[in-house]
Amino acid sequence: MTTELRQYGSSQPLPPDEGYWEALLHEGEVAAEGDVSRKEDEFWDSYDFDESSASAYGAQNGSQADWEQVQQVFDSDTTVELRVIGHNRGGLLVEWSSLRGFIPASQLVDFPVLADVRERRDHLAFRIGQTLKLRVIELDQEQNRLILSERAAQVQPGTRATVLNTIQEQDICSGQVTNLCDFGVFVDLGGLEGLIHISELSWGRVGHPRDVLARGQTIQVFVLSVDQDQGRVALSLKRLRPDPWKTVEQRYTIGQTVEGKVTNVVDFGAFVCIEEGLEGLIHVSELAEGHFLHPRNVVHEGETVRARVLNIDGRARRLGLSLRR
Repeated sequence: MTTELRQYGSSQPLPPDEGYWEALLHEGEVAAEGDVSRKEDEFWDSYDFDESSASAYGAQNGSQADWEQVQQVFDSDTTVELRVIGHNRGGLLVEWSSLRGFIPASQLVDFPVLADVRERRDHLAFRIGQTLKLRVIELDQEQNRLILSERAAQVQPGTRATVLNTIQEQDICSGQVTNLCDFGVFVDLGGLEGLIHISELSWGRVGHPRDVLARGQTIQVFVLSVDQDQGRVALSLKRLRPDPWKTVEQRYTIGQTVEGKVTNVVDFGAFVCIEEGLEGLIHVSELAEGHFLHPRNVVHEGETVRARVLNIDGRARRLGLSLRR
């Protein structure tokens, strides 16, 4: 099934609890020796986590004493200074005695939002040999996983715990955007960062989080979940607004003429946004009379069109449109 059909057939799905956060880790799957994982390129099109590479974040033969030391640092919420020994497109590899830790690029201070892979790697390579002040944000000895953050090390010890104990599910709170990544947006809630997954930014199609938000911007967010044990807060921007599909059948009727902007043109037709979060599909058979090579010969992205509503199914999140009728 194509990406376009998947998005048309349903709203952008809520990722599973663990997959929601494994996206962050999967961005930088890297072998302990610094090799790039075979799954690296697949991350940009998927948020699935390859458990077979979970051991990539730690040293295969890390000593028990070193793991105990890491656990103490994690429990006390203190920081450490570690040397960067390698990188891949996803982030940096650091050395902690017999262990290897991983810093996702999204957790680096002032790391630029880069689309170009070569430029991104150049920025990461520049940091090899540097010593960074870090805080442990993910620790799992059984999975041989050690994840650290430079950004989390900027706050005072105990601050993150205070926020975790205060914030609750379904709260609406204020925060500042600290980083934009392909998979979502990090928001500082006052010493603890929450994540807005890209699927929670808007009821509509989002190409990249930077199309919706900007670094430094202060926003209101809805708290989806709070994981005290893992120190994770899942946030949403779109939940502050009503889902347009829930009332689509009350606001539109079959045969009605609507106006919208073409958002995507594919082999089987064209998608048209008639309001924020509400896209309809003009099937190729409903674009025009006669024969044409491709839908792009009839419409193009960004064009404003007037179309007739053919069918409405709010539960299935489907809206059929026609230019021909």
